Amino acid sequence: MPQLIIAALAGVAAAAAYRMYQTESERVNRTVREAEDETETPRGTLVRDPETGEYRLKQ
Repeated sequence: MPQLIIAALAGVAAAAAYRMYQTESERVNRTVREAEDETETPRGTLVRDPETGEYRLKQ
């Protein structure tokens, strides 16, 4: 009988640890997504300058 109690306690502890892991993971993902939204990177079409050969964003 003591083994059953210990196994049940271990199961409860594992479930609690998993829920804490999920919560923390969601918080970190939300923070990363917010940071990605804040950083605005220029997006557009690259055009090659025939004189210099460099690529620049099309205005």
